[in-house]
Amino acid sequence: QVQLVESGGGLVQAGGSLRLSCRASGRTFTMGWFRQAPGKEREFVVAINWSGRDTYYADSVKGRFTTSRDIASNTVYLQMNDLKLEDTAVYYCAARKTLGYTLGSEAHYDYWGQGTQVTVSS
Repeated sequence: QVQLVESGGGLVQAGGSLRLSCRASGRTFTMGWFRQAPGKEREFVVAINWSGRDTYYADSVKGRFTTSRDIASNTVYLQMNDLKLEDTAVYYCAARKTLGYTLGSEAHYDYWGQGTQVTVSS
């Protein structure tokens, strides 16, 4: 069983940056981030494979968000730049323990963190 803990959320001005971290208690294959804004369904943000070399981004964040992975510490990072009001959401870290191919689907993942709030203000 793997537990995930997110951190780094907070309040930031539009155009600013935040860096989220997600630490896993054990090894995982795929890690990803989802977010859920008020009144909306949870949506895919980004995923990264076990090596950290392959990343996948939602169109809404491509070019602004960057994900990376520290294999040794089982930690994935989400660097969020040029934040916009519409980025406001609870961000959830997710992980899959084995190889899979539907990285943008919630069903792909085995473990979920508790979420961290990101609020972007004007």
